[in-house]
Amino acid sequence: MTVTSAEPARADRTALRAADPSVLRVGGTYVSVQSAGGGIVVRQAPSTSALASAAPRQVWSDTRDRGEVWAPEIVRDGGRYYIYFTAGRGAAHRMYVISSARPDGGYSAETELALPGGKWAIDGTLFTFNGQRWFVWSGWAGDTDVEQNLYIARMSSPTTPTGARYVISQPRESWERVVGDPFINEGPQPVRDPNGQLHIVYSANGSWSDQYCLADLRLRAGGDPTYVWDWYKSNGCLFGSHRATMMAGWDPTLHVDGPGHHSFVLLHGDIATSPPAGPRFPLMFHAVPKGTPYAWENRYWYTGTFCWWGDTTYSRADVPGPNADTGWSLKFFE
Repeated sequence: MTVTSAEPARADRTALRAADPSVLRVGGTYVSVQSAGGGIVVRQAPSTSALASAAPRQVWSDTRDRGEVWAPEIVRDGGRYYIYFTAGRGAAHRMYVISSARPDGGYSAETELALPGGKWAIDGTLFTFNGQRWFVWSGWAGDTDVEQNLYIARMSSPTTPTGARYVISQPRESWERVVGDPFINEGPQPVRDPNGQLHIVYSANGSWSDQYCLADLRLRAGGDPTYVWDWYKSNGCLFGSHRATMMAGWDPTLHVDGPGHHSFVLLHGDIATSPPAGPRFPLMFHAVPKGTPYAWENRYWYTGTFCWWGDTTYSRADVPGPNADTGWSLKFFE
């Protein structure tokens, strides 16, 4: 979808009434993964907009009664495809993984990821940064639902976490605490900016409300991904439907409410193929059309675009390290 800054285009809604899109590109084919019917389905199409009409192919079924199946994420690593997903009930939600040599079938049985800490975990995904595999997810600090934080851990292989977990974000800013019980940071998605710095773009505020939005964590140049104070958080939502929570200089959406839980549509899902400065590139997100009651069952997949936005300062106070960091941020378009 091509848009201009002078006249924003109407949001490109697919016909797919669903949440939590995960999409990657393999050559000229777009591959999506979705939880459906107590299992996981894959679609393949020549464009993101054609995914909704593509035949879904079930690649995994919950034959062991794992419970609710949430937010599968498809990635490619070493020529093999991995789908990470959450399954469980209540406090028992944990991350699982299946793998295959091809994206649309032949997947292994699920195995639970032995994430450090062994706590409630959702929305996890794998990526490689500076030659090291990492896993980032949303979880609880303890055994009760106080708040959802973002955690990161090293991986020695696509299926083997190693070492400790490290918190990199907590929902403590006023603009990400508009809707809570619990307050949340979830749906983390890695991307690499034109300077090679790592960003984790995530969803904040309750997914059950139209305050749902996207925000950014930027790792300072040369920073340690496991050190929370090397991450700088955007000073507001970068993609949302309420002006009061938007970062200064960013505008709210015109056609949808509560955009969130997005997917950067990258070649092979690899952040090394993140877009350069200048062009706009596709992303997918879920949202509810304006004028429609905000409810989980009214969410659709949308195709939008994003681009890098330079010389953007993220500021903070009363924490270790410098109070401001300037670098690339992101602009999102419906």
